[in-house]
Amino acid sequence: MQIRASRPRRLVVLGSTGTIGEQTLELARRNPDRVAVVGLAAGSNASRLARQAAEFTPEAVAVGNAGALPELERQRGATGGAELLAGEEGLCRLAAWPGAEIVVNAVVGAAGLRPTLAALEAGGRLGLANKESLVMAGPLVRAAAARGGSEIIPIDSEHSALWQLLQGRDPGEVHRLLLTASGGPFRTFTSEQLARVTPEQALRHPTWTMGRRITIDSATLFNKGMELIEARWLFDLPLERIEAVVHPQAVVHGLVELIDGSTLAQLSRPDMRLPIQLALSLPIRWPAADVRWHWGSGTALCFEPVDEERFPCLGIARAAGEAEGIAPAVVNAADEILVEAFLDGRISFPAIAEGLAAVLQQHDPVPDPSLVDILAADAWARRAVGEWLP
Repeated sequence: MQIRASRPRRLVVLGSTGTIGEQTLELARRNPDRVAVVGLAAGSNASRLARQAAEFTPEAVAVGNAGALPELERQRGATGGAELLAGEEGLCRLAAWPGAEIVVNAVVGAAGLRPTLAALEAGGRLGLANKESLVMAGPLVRAAAARGGSEIIPIDSEHSALWQLLQGRDPGEVHRLLLTASGGPFRTFTSEQLARVTPEQALRHPTWTMGRRITIDSATLFNKGMELIEARWLFDLPLERIEAVVHPQAVVHGLVELIDGSTLAQLSRPDMRLPIQLALSLPIRWPAADVRWHWGSGTALCFEPVDEERFPCLGIARAAGEAEGIAPAVVNAADEILVEAFLDGRISFPAIAEGLAAVLQQHDPVPDPSLVDILAADAWARRAVGEWLP
């Protein structure tokens, strides 16, 4: 679908009350002549959603948690004449909203998969911040995009960087892709120190401001393992040609190594508004003077290998990606439960990796899974890790 630039582009934001959703709306607020918000969806924060609706006057609003619908209905005055939707079906309906030209999916976790498929089947552009969609169901997502004639623009600093570097390049010229990782708050911790990490420490990321689960996943480096799988499906390259490297300054977001030994890099300040804005603006770029990097600041750029002995979650995620089938959905679901258990003080920081490995080892492989198979694997993994937990 060709996006016309003669009028504001019709935008739907799923996960509008989260970090990525709020930043997307900040960009819409700055560019009212370029973007018109026609749909908003949140998980269960009905009061915040109603305030957003009062500002942007969308055509429809949705809550993924149907139990939050009564609260949203009580605030109907704030939502104006917007149609109210609820539950997974409500999110999917909003993802395929008539006339929507750009859908930003910033829903957290497995709940974002079906809305991703709905948006792609409907055509248009999907700004994808929900990495679980490609991790759990990469082949299904690619097939849905092909059927709908849709385009996927990644909203993730690393994948946005790689996407930019690969535009117009012959795939035969690419030797490998490298995603950078800041290393999180525990990059220099010993194994003994990691065993004593508290949730409060893990939630203090040195570079990025993110939601609770992704912040913990960044500390364990499980998030980087998920990104390897995501890149495999986004760029149609085997996992053995996609690697991660630690880059504490978080200025270089992705590198493409070519077959002649040259390496291309994308650099910018660590600010998620950059990849979000690119997804909204393509095929052109909008100015954003407040996120420019001061190149004379004297900052050194360093790169280190990932220590998978201290951070085994990355290797576990990669192993699941190599197994394909339902394995990525299994580790993703297990991680959601394990992270919550860690945040609740029920398990230690290293136990997240132990639980992931245990559940991955227990699962029965299913090659070429359907959506039903993937959702069943997700449900099984949640039960399995619940039985594993103390």
